[in-house]
Order: sequence, then C-alpha cells, then structure tokens
Amino acid sequence: MDKKYPSDMSDKEWEIIKDEFPRRKKTGGPRRYEIREVVNAVFYTSRGGCSWPMLPNDFPPWKSVYGYFREWKKSGLWQRIHEKLRQEVREQAGRHKEPSAGIIDSQSVKTKIREYGLC
Repeated sequence: MDKKYPSDMSDKEWEIIKDEFPRRKKTGGPRRYEIREVVNAVFYTSRGGCSWPMLPNDFPPWKSVYGYFREWKKSGLWQRIHEKLRQEVREQAGRHKEPSAGIIDSQSVKTKIREYGLC
C-alpha cells in the first residue's frame, strides 16, 4: 500500500498491530471502511495536530474515525498496542520484555530539583 501521508503506517508496521483490532461482528453487514485507513486517519490527527473535522476527504468521514478511536480508547486497545510494542522493542534490544522496577530515593530527587533550579 502506498503511503499518502507521512503519518500513514508502513506495511511492516501494520503487520505488527493489525491482529490487535477487533474482528468484524458476525451480526450486521460488512464494515464500510478499512480499519487500516481508520488507524491512518487517527495517526494523521494525532501526529498532525489537527481537529477531527479537519481530516482530509480521502480518509473515512471524521465522525466514523472518531467513533472508532473513542471505542478503542474505552476498551483499552491503545494501551494493549502500546504494551505489545514496548515489549517487542525491549526484546529486540536484548532486554527482558517486562521492565524491572527502579527505585529513586527522595533525597536524590531533592538534589536534582535544586541542581536544575526548580525550587
């Protein structure tokens, strides 16, 4: 698939996350819009900083895109995708997929705050 916009996902990126999106429900008709195009529209608004109604006309209608985005946010889909990608990046870097805990004592924090003139 050719990228129309810099924010569009590459084929490789889409392959990594495509299975995370819910399948079409057995009841009802076929989807009107390809999920990849909906995701590209979400990325366009978030990366480009435009409002939903300002989506270019070659994307699905903004109200549909926003509806999908809202549904996916409420269901925790974006968080699951983030976790999956974080784990893959850590494993590719040769690290354990789950981060270990870090401990910062309050004295170190106070010292850094003073050092950077934040108090």
